[in-house]
Amino acid sequence: MGFGKDFVWGSATASYQVEGAAREDGKGLNIWDVFCQEPGKIYQGQTGDVSCDQYHRYKQDVADLKAMGQAAYRFSLSWARILPDGEGEPNEAGLAYYDALIDELLRQGIEPYVTLYHWDLPYALHKKGGWLNPDMPRIFAEYAALVSRRFSGRVKHFMTLNEPQCIAGLGYYTGDHAPGLKVGRRDLFAIWRNLLLAHGLAVKALRENAAGPIQVGAAPCGALYYPASDRPEDIEAARTAMFTLPSEDVNDFIWNIASWSDPVFFGQFPQQAVDCFGDCLPQLSKEEAAIIAQPLDFYGQNMYNAVMVRAGKDGKPERVERYDGFPKTAIQWPVTPECMYWAPKFLYERYKKPFLITENGMSSHDWVALDGKVHDSSRVDFLHRYLREYRRAAEDGVDLMGYFAWSSLDNFEWAYGYSERFGLIYVDYQTQQRTWKDSAYFYRDTIRANGDNL
Repeated sequence: MGFGKDFVWGSATASYQVEGAAREDGKGLNIWDVFCQEPGKIYQGQTGDVSCDQYHRYKQDVADLKAMGQAAYRFSLSWARILPDGEGEPNEAGLAYYDALIDELLRQGIEPYVTLYHWDLPYALHKKGGWLNPDMPRIFAEYAALVSRRFSGRVKHFMTLNEPQCIAGLGYYTGDHAPGLKVGRRDLFAIWRNLLLAHGLAVKALRENAAGPIQVGAAPCGALYYPASDRPEDIEAARTAMFTLPSEDVNDFIWNIASWSDPVFFGQFPQQAVDCFGDCLPQLSKEEAAIIAQPLDFYGQNMYNAVMVRAGKDGKPERVERYDGFPKTAIQWPVTPECMYWAPKFLYERYKKPFLITENGMSSHDWVALDGKVHDSSRVDFLHRYLREYRRAAEDGVDLMGYFAWSSLDNFEWAYGYSERFGLIYVDYQTQQRTWKDSAYFYRDTIRANGDNL
C-alpha cells in the first residue's frame, strides 16, 4: 500500500517569481515591482521584471511538465495583471494570458490548480492601506468572483491565499518582504483578521460564481514539529507543539499553525491566543466566524522542515537542539524528512480534510556541468527521503490528495533574488535556456511508479 491511484503529482510556481513581463499588456504595478526598486532590499538589486519569462514561454514550460508526467500545475494569478488597480475594470490582455495558459495545460492533460494571491498585491491597493484597509476582504472577494466567472468552467481547483503567515509576518511585521512595513501588534492582528475574512469571502465568491463543481482550499505554512522518538509522550509533545504557543511573543503567534487554521476550520482563535493577546486580538462576531470558516475541500500546507521535540520533565514540549553539522540546504534550512510523516498525520487528525502538500522542495548549489547536465544529487536524495516519509503517512491512513514540488523551475526567490535555485529545471537567466536537472528525471520516474520506487 502506498499513494492512492488518484494521487496528484505536480509542481508549483508563483506569478511574480516566474512570469516576467512586469510592465507589458496593461499590467499594473504590484508591491514587489515597487519593493524591488528599493536599495538594499533584494540580493544585488535584482528584480522579477523578466525572471523566467514564462509570460512568453509558457508553452515550453507546459511541455516540460507534460514530459515529466505531471498531472497538475499549481500557479498563481497576478492580481495586478488582471485588475491593474486591484478593482474596477479588468485588463482583458491579462485575462487572455491566463486563458491561454489554462487552455495549454488542459490540452496537455494537466490540471490547473489556481492560487488567487501569492504576495503580489496591486500597488494601487497598497496606497489605500493594503491589508490594513478594512475594505480589503470585500475587494478580494470581488476579485475572486471575477476569477471564478472567467476560469471555473476549466479550472476545478482553487486556493485563496498562499502563506498568509508570510503576508502578515514578513510583509507587515518584520518588513523583510514587500511592502516592507513594520507595524505594531495591534495593526498586525487587524491585518490577520482582514486576511481571514478575505479568505472566507473569497471561498464564498468562488463557489457562488463557479460554472460547475469546484474544490477550494488554501496554502498556509507554519512551524512544524516531529517527535524525538516513538515514545507516546514524545509524540504527544510534538502534537502539542504544533498547535500551542511556546511563548507570548507575537512571532510565535504568526507561525503557529492553529493561529490561522483554527479560525478557518473551527471559526475561532485558540483560547491560548485569546488569553495571551486578548487586549489587541480582534474578537470575531458570529457572522465573521461563519464567513471565515467556509467549508473547504482539502487542507493544503507548504512544508519544508520541522523542529524535533521531546517531552520534558513536566511533560511539556522541549525543543531538541540540532547537533553540530546538522544537514542543511543551500539556503541554510535544515533537512528534516520526518516532517512529511508527522505533520500530515497531526494536521489530518485535527482538521479531518484530505491533505495536500502545496509546496515542498529545496535550494541547492546547481550549475550546468561540463557534460551539459545538472547533477543535483542532493535534491534527488532530499526528494527521495521526504517522499518516502510522505508515503509512510499514506500507509498509516492519512488521506493524501497529492504533492506539489517547489518549484517547477528555478525562479526569482523574493529577497534572495536569483541567488537560490529551488527548481527541478535549471534556468539560465541570460539565455532563458531550460535544462532538466537529475532531480527532474528522478521525479519523472517517481511519478511513473506512483512512488513505488521510493
